[in-house]
Amino acid sequence: MPELEEELRRTIRSIPDYPNRGVVFKDLTTLWKDPELTRKVTLALLDHCVRMKPDKIVGVEARGFIVGAPLADRLGVGFVPARKLGKLPAAKVSTNYQLEYGKEGLEMHSDAVSRGERAVVVDDLLATGGTAQAAKTLVEQVGGKVAGFAFVAELTFLRGREKLSGYDVVSLIRYDQE
Repeated sequence: MPELEEELRRTIRSIPDYPNRGVVFKDLTTLWKDPELTRKVTLALLDHCVRMKPDKIVGVEARGFIVGAPLADRLGVGFVPARKLGKLPAAKVSTNYQLEYGKEGLEMHSDAVSRGERAVVVDDLLATGGTAQAAKTLVEQVGGKVAGFAFVAELTFLRGREKLSGYDVVSLIRYDQE
């Protein structure tokens, strides 16, 4: 895995002062334009997700869709989109949460995860943990159980993992400073 981490470190682009001054945005689009590296990332996350034994993968809009859908496909489980408020047409559950640089809301169809089903929440990046915690809340609101969390990258200096304590959390690359 150190080889993959080094490759990710070389590939993921850092954009200072985006979307706000003082924020260093980690741009994973540079990863996804490389099909071989995208495959390696999917397989590395798959190794971890298999152990979590999910019934569903919950991908957080929008980049969590890119990471989560291939995992669901390879695991042979359903994919559930957790979307920004106002984007889902059927009955839904919703919650609000705090981002590193603002406030947001997240929603999921209320029939997307059945009572007792195990879900792995997937996103591209773990920062403050607010988005992941919101997705966890949605799964629990419909009676599902969160089996764990999977991220490509993690900004450890923002301590988001602390909000997910007690859960299996995996990230392929960690940034200890901006």
